[in-house]
Formats: sequence, structure tokens, C-alpha cells
Amino acid sequence: MQKIVVLNAPQSWKFDIAGVEVIATNEYLSNAQFAGLKNARVFNLSRDYSYQSQGYYVSLIAEARGHKPLPDVKTLLDLKAPSMVKVVSDNLDELIQRSLKHVIASDFVLNIYFGQNGNLQFVKLSSELYKLFQAPLLRAKFSYNKKWTLQSIKAISLNDIPEEQLDGIRNYAGDYFTKKRYDRPRPDKSVYDIAILYSSEVEAPPSNKQAINKFIEAGEKSGFNVEIITQEDFHRLPSFDALLIRDNTKVNNHTYKFARRAQSEGLAIIDYPDTILKCSNKVYIAELLQMTNLTTPKTMIIHQANKSEVINNLGLPVVLKSPDSTFSLGVKKVETAEELNIQIKRMLEQSDMILGQQYMFTEFDWRIGILDNKAIFACKYYMAKGHWQIYNWLARSKKDITGQFECVPVENVPPAIIKSALKAVAMVYNYGFFGVDIKEVNGKPYIIEINDNPNIDAGVEDQVTKDELYMTIMLSLKNRIEEKIFNGNRKILQAV
Repeated sequence: MQKIVVLNAPQSWKFDIAGVEVIATNEYLSNAQFAGLKNARVFNLSRDYSYQSQGYYVSLIAEARGHKPLPDVKTLLDLKAPSMVKVVSDNLDELIQRSLKHVIASDFVLNIYFGQNGNLQFVKLSSELYKLFQAPLLRAKFSYNKKWTLQSIKAISLNDIPEEQLDGIRNYAGDYFTKKRYDRPRPDKSVYDIAILYSSEVEAPPSNKQAINKFIEAGEKSGFNVEIITQEDFHRLPSFDALLIRDNTKVNNHTYKFARRAQSEGLAIIDYPDTILKCSNKVYIAELLQMTNLTTPKTMIIHQANKSEVINNLGLPVVLKSPDSTFSLGVKKVETAEELNIQIKRMLEQSDMILGQQYMFTEFDWRIGILDNKAIFACKYYMAKGHWQIYNWLARSKKDITGQFECVPVENVPPAIIKSALKAVAMVYNYGFFGVDIKEVNGKPYIIEINDNPNIDAGVEDQVTKDELYMTIMLSLKNRIEEKIFNGNRKILQAV
């Protein structure tokens, strides 16, 4: 496996390790040579990992390319989440107290370089923290108030290591970069109640109240105790067996935090945190689709270095998309070069990368609902009245915000549409619930987006299958719970 170290300034690399290629952050993001690599591991040592920074995109795009990044995006987000830090502090409490009992101070900083720490007193604690937050370089901060607690843990860059310490960690670096496996632990726990995370207060919830009632009914018929929860119920997650998210999912809001906590507690989930962080970023999906032979409109990842090339590559009009835009919000169609420059400048102030896509007119978009690699509904969403999208949030009349819709039995959908949707989803995650948006032009499918958390509204997506749609989703969650129990029992029997 090819090993690539990515840094903002490659000249800061101080280690001579055979088989490791060191490149600049910009080089990895923009050089087509790296996009085409197979079987590569990417060690991301960028200076900044904040959301939508270049360092963030190195890990995100590495995942889209099928590379194996360290840290991965899930780890980057976990490191930013106070709730995850608290969970880790609670779970490792005994080890933290034992490891730090001889520290005479109210604050303590623990550096974990390439998974290790040179002080024998802190070796076990460093190892356990690294297992949970796999990043090459970590810095954990603890504070004492009657007992030690973990206050924060963050990924750091080589620039954060004092020069005098670099010689001392050369052996750590050599061991680290010659390892063959960098596996994360997978918790296993199962219980038998289901929580539905839902808010009716958001502008465009993925399910209306009638659909939520149908989910409750289907859950009870499936043998679940069903409870509607809100973002205030985060601390109660461990008491449930499964989590169904019917709130608008984003990486930087409470839904990802709920999904990540649910996964760490071993709950069955719709949606998984992996699908939220991947599908909610259009740059990731665009890069992923470019790695396949699926047909898409001409697409371009736009940043400061290539923004002048948009018209040559995509023509006009062109559609610009913020990476985490949803429900047509943060999506702009521009008709002129002047308008294009204004919009690109405005959008790049919010994210280091945005998406440009060739405008392609169709009267409707297909939405194919995929659950566990099977199509469970198909719907045509027609464009809003007098508008180029299915949503027109600036419409004067509420009835004109969305266009008409028409559900079609899955067996009546052109096979090429279903085949494309299944292939697209298989690139993201092999287990979960997705909505794939496809334009059909002259009988040919063009993938537009892959959505996690697709709409299920009573009277729309359930037009054909009725209550069976809700039962299918609930039974999928139940099956996941039972699979965990079966696999757990099998492991016990094998051990005996």
C-alpha cells in the first residue's frame, strides 16, 4: 500500500522513512495523479482541520477516492465534539485517575506522538486515547477538580511539536509509518427500544407529522417501544436500542452528534454518522462519482486556484452549490460571467471549496429511495412553478414552493435508473437509507446527488406502498439489532 504524508509545508518534514511520499496539501487536492491512485493510505498532517478547511478536505476527499486517511473525517469531527470528549472521559475515568494520580498540578497536557508517549506512566492512557481518536499527532488536556477529567483532545501538526522533541520521536515515527493496520475498535451493544429524533420546528423536516405517526404505528407493530426525542435528549441515547433520525441532518448540528453517540453505544441507526458526513458534503459526493463510470452532469470542484476556469469547463448557465446545501438552499444558478464571479467570491468566503455543475434542464428529477441495497420507493419530483428547481423558497405563494410529485411502483421504473441509483449508493456505504436524485435525458440517467435522510412524507413517498414503507424501515432496524445479538451469541459460543 502506498503511503502519503500530506502537509501544508513539506519542508517541515524531519523524518527519513523509506516508502513514504511527502507532498503538499494543495498538491494532494488538485493533482490528478493522486486522484487516480489505488490502494493508498493518506496521513493528514495539515495545520488546520477545521470544518471545510483544506485539512478537512484532505481527509474527506481521500475517503471519496477510496484512500485510507488518518485521521478520517469522523475522527476530525469527534475531536471537535465536547459531548464525545465527555463520553471518553467518563469511559476512561478509572485509567485517567490511575495514570495522573502523581501529577501535582491543576492542569496537565499529554502529547501522543504517533500513538505513543515516552513516559511509562502515561503509556496505557496514551494508547487508549489513540485507539479512540486515531490521528498521527494528538494533544490531550486534563484538569483537576476533586478528580481528573479530560477537557479536550485535538489533532496537531508537526509545527506544534517543539524542535527539541523531534529527535526523540523519530523511532515512534518509523514504527508508525511501517505499520500495516490502523484499525479502530468497534463497540458492540444492543437493547430493544427505539428513539425517533424529530423536530417539527425546522423549515423543511424530512418527514411531516402524519409520517411520524405512521412510523410510530409501524414501530409498535414491529414490537418496538417507540419514543419521540429531541436534541435535548442526548444524554438518554444509551437507554435505547435503535435511533431513527427524522430531523435535518448536517455534520455541524446535533444530528451528527446523535448519530455518532448512537454508533459508539452500539445502537442500530438510520442514518449512520458515516453517511451523514459523506452525503451532506457535495464536494465529497462529486469526487466519489468522478471515480466511477456513472454518468453525471459535467462537474467541477471550485477553489481559489481554478475559479477562472469554470466557464471554459462548464459553460453558462452553471449551477453553484455550497458543500452542505440541502433542500435547494445554498444552490445558485448563474447566467452571466459577472454573476458567476460575484457568487463564487461570496461562496468561497464560507468554504475553501464549492461545487460547480453543468445546468441540465428536465421537467422532473427522479428520487430513488434505497434501503440496505434495495429500492423501496421511486418518486418523480417536478420543478416548482416558474422555477428551475423542485423547491422555490422565494415563491410568493406557499403552494408554489414545491412542484408536483408522482410516485411510481419500483418495478415500473426504467431499469437503468434503478441500476444507477444502486451503484451510486454502493460507493458510499453498504448499509443504510439513501435517496438518489437522477435526471433522465433521452433515456439516459445522470446522477445529481446522493442524499442521506431522504424525505418520507405521508401522501408523497408512500403514495404507492402506503404503510408498508414505514414497516420496511422499522423492520430493517429490528433486523440490525437481531443480527448484533446473533453475532454476539455466536462469539460467546465459539469462546466456550
